[in-house]
Amino acid sequence: MKQIDPPEIHTLFPCPVYFAKRDSDLDSAEEKEIEDIIMESEWVKSAFVGQAFLPRHNFCFLDFDTKLKKIRQFCDQQIKIYVEEVINPKEKLDFYITQSWINVHEPGAFEHNHSYDNSIISGIYYVATEKNDEIKFCDPNEKIKGMINIKKEDYNIWNSTNWTTPVENNQLLLFPSWLNHLVDGNSKATKNRMSISFNVFAKGIFGDAHTLNELIL
Repeated sequence: MKQIDPPEIHTLFPCPVYFAKRDSDLDSAEEKEIEDIIMESEWVKSAFVGQAFLPRHNFCFLDFDTKLKKIRQFCDQQIKIYVEEVINPKEKLDFYITQSWINVHEPGAFEHNHSYDNSIISGIYYVATEKNDEIKFCDPNEKIKGMINIKKEDYNIWNSTNWTTPVENNQLLLFPSWLNHLVDGNSKATKNRMSISFNVFAKGIFGDAHTLNELIL
């Protein structure tokens, strides 16, 4: 009898989420620099959790070109790897951080489901976390997939419309900026969670003149 190959499942069009861990904790100079930024900055309260009766997600803008240079260097190194391994551009493109900010989540605070416009890659570097801290990623096609509601025995990467992953100190996450994500309120947290977020764009030649979509930045 002819042997029949076993059935296979191929994962098509996967969404990359890149994890990298810095090999050192914050040194005393970095801790002092972050303290100074926190003390000197004008903080913005998230419009979605700014009510007085809710824990707050606050953020302040960060000049990542001049501040926290060793963390910035680590992030730049990992962005380079992400671009080479994931995007793999044919033309030379100069990827650079466009905007960055520091997040502080009070215990129980949350962020709404969101993504970022005018950006190619987004990143989060975790400065201070607690056990069981996590981030949730959401499928942008959740509404379409949810039109047929089938109860699941177990959740996996094919049948899930959101996926939660733990985070820890000195960890960097990079992902496509269109990927929706959120932070659920952690009622068991005892201290503020702090992270550095940023967006990345690129300069160079996009598209092709012969296909009438060339863009030079």
